[in-house]
Formats: sequence, structure tokens, C-alpha cells
Amino acid sequence: MVRANGAVSLRELARVVQTSEVTVRRDVRALEAEGLLDRRHGGAVLPGGFTRESGFPQKSHLATAEKTAIADLAAGFVEEGEAIVVGAGTTTQELARRLARVPGLTVVTNSLLVAQALAHANRVEVVMTGGTLRGSNYALVGSGAEQSLQGLRVSRAFLSGSGLTAERGLSTSNMLSASVDRALVQAAAEVVVLADHTKLGTDTMFQTVPTDLVTRLVTDEPPAHDDRATTELQALADQGVQIAVAGASGSQGGEAAPARHQQQRRDVPLPAPRRGQVPGTPAGLRSTSMMGEQSPGGERARVADLRRR
Repeated sequence: MVRANGAVSLRELARVVQTSEVTVRRDVRALEAEGLLDRRHGGAVLPGGFTRESGFPQKSHLATAEKTAIADLAAGFVEEGEAIVVGAGTTTQELARRLARVPGLTVVTNSLLVAQALAHANRVEVVMTGGTLRGSNYALVGSGAEQSLQGLRVSRAFLSGSGLTAERGLSTSNMLSASVDRALVQAAAEVVVLADHTKLGTDTMFQTVPTDLVTRLVTDEPPAHDDRATTELQALADQGVQIAVAGASGSQGGEAAPARHQQQRRDVPLPAPRRGQVPGTPAGLRSTSMMGEQSPGGERARVADLRRR
């Protein structure tokens, strides 16, 4: 399966061979010792070292149920008439499919897949960047893409990547993709990262979004035995990232319900105040439904703080 797809998840392997993930993990460890594959958090890839990046066909087969649940929950954070940016990736493509019925929405993207998902949404305006097409993930990159984003200002950016850690933030394996993602971040007042549990604790070559600029993480529930992902989630929460956790058994496609109706959502306590937090705001539990309910003064203070940075 790894030779055919370039990458595979432990959950998918366990399903195909009808055994437990514990057994699959042990066998994958043995195959890695023989040099037949490289283990990655939550799965395995072809041998290729730190810089290897799976193409779209490989990524589209990884953590599909988790990506669906994440997209369902993330779509609930988008409001009518909003202007947002959506980066390239298989998870953001799933999100785009759920945004097609949001009236008055404007989506700026460098992803052909995101644009295709919204192509027939007559109430959504799609604005594409310029740039050079990167065939492996159907994204526009390079100086043309970055220059087309100059002077742009939107409410929030939805981004994915190859890995996410509390220490370094969001990262990717490709330099050109990382550069465009950084330009997307600069255009947004808030940054929402979409990352399934297999990416938590994974670090790749090029940083795209440092942790202190990540407003919210939308992810899925890590397996009970996955201490690494659970630890990383808590570390991200300790640094002020708002965590929204969707169950992998969430709705299967279609229009997502608003976030307040999501039954799979779980909030993670955030003990530490975030830089730019409005004075007097409690530093305890922050509900995922708070987005869009901040006072105008608090919003202006937070945007001003982002601009200074």
C-alpha cells in the first residue's frame, strides 16, 4: 500500500488487514528496521528522508474520515458576507466544499482544488492569486502569487500543512509553498489551522506559521494510545491556541452545521493568556463559539497587535 500510494495511515492499514493499530504499529516498526519504509506519526511513507513530500494522490488517501470531520467543524466558523483566504491542501479542499452555500462569501485562494470546489457556488466570489502552478498539490506558488496578495486584508485565513508543533508552529516540506502560506497569513487578522492528529508533533523543514500567530487549531480526537498528539495539543493550548476537536465519526460531507450545533466539539482548557489578549479577559476555558463574538474594541486591539508584529 505504501508503494502504491506513497503514504498510508495506521488506521487505514488496520482496517484493511482487520487487526488492531497496536499490531500494525509493531509491524511497521519492523518494516522500517529493514529499510522498506519510514514511520511517520500516525502512518508510514516511502523512504526518502526529512524533505520528502507526498503528492496529492497520496495525501488524499490519508486520514479521510478525520479530514471530513475537521472540515465540518471549521465551516461553522465562517460567517455570511465574510472575506477569507484558504490555502492549498486536501483538508482545505474539504472545507471549500462546505463553504459553497455561505451567502456573500469571498474566498481568496492559491489552490486550484479549492477554486474548483467553489466554481459553481453562485453566492461565493472566488479570487485566485497569480503565480506558477505546482503540479504536486495543484497550487499557485512563487513571486507572482506572493505579489498578488500584497495589500490584501481579510478576516481570517484557513491553512493546512505537513506538521504542527507547539515549539515551531505549522510547517511544510516545500519552500515555495511555505513562502506563499506566509503571505496568506500576513493578509489575515486571524489564522485557523486545519490539521488532523497525524500531523501533531510532526516538524518539517520550512516554518509557515509560528505558534504565536495561530489563533485556532481545528483537529480530530487523537486515539487513546496516542500520547504524543495529546501532549502536543496541551502544549499548544498552553501557548494560547484555541483548540476545537471534532469527532472522526462526524457528518459525512454536505453542508456543515454552525459550530454551536457540533456535538463532536470538545474545548481544551487554555491556562495561559495569549499575547494581545484583551485585559480582563479570563484565561480559563475559551469556547470555540466565541469567534465573532468579541467586542469591537477587543477586536481592534488584537488586529493592531498583529499589525505591530
